[in-house]
Amino acid sequence: MDFVIREYNLSDYIGIWMLNKEEMGYEYPIEDTQANLMKIASSSTDRIYVAVSGDEVIGYIHACDYDLIYAHHMKNIMGIAVSKEWKHKGIGRALLSAVEQWAKETGAKGIRLVSGASRTGAHMFYRRCGYEGDKMQLNLKKEL
Repeated sequence: MDFVIREYNLSDYIGIWMLNKEEMGYEYPIEDTQANLMKIASSSTDRIYVAVSGDEVIGYIHACDYDLIYAHHMKNIMGIAVSKEWKHKGIGRALLSAVEQWAKETGAKGIRLVSGASRTGAHMFYRRCGYEGDKMQLNLKKEL
């Protein structure tokens, strides 16, 4: 089975929404997903790549600029998902590679990602792809 990696277009919103729901467990309204994707479409600091087979979105990755006052410019992976039927076929690695290429083209010195503590399989995958780190963090948020 073949797949291609390309930048997303707005018609990909249903596939991205499905991946978020089925693979990542996010119950988020499809209309809000579509609205967020429309907002991101006009952003020069974000990129979303999709993996497609035929007309089906089978994976995606979202990354954005990550600039701090104490580190060089990097990219930050905000989300990555691959359909369970397509795992272990090189799609995740190809999606990471697309972001890595964008990072190089824009002079970024690295790529950052955060992965939930319970996602040990994902951690092994990221390490096999050259990502490393052992910093433990507490992720806090406040709803407004």
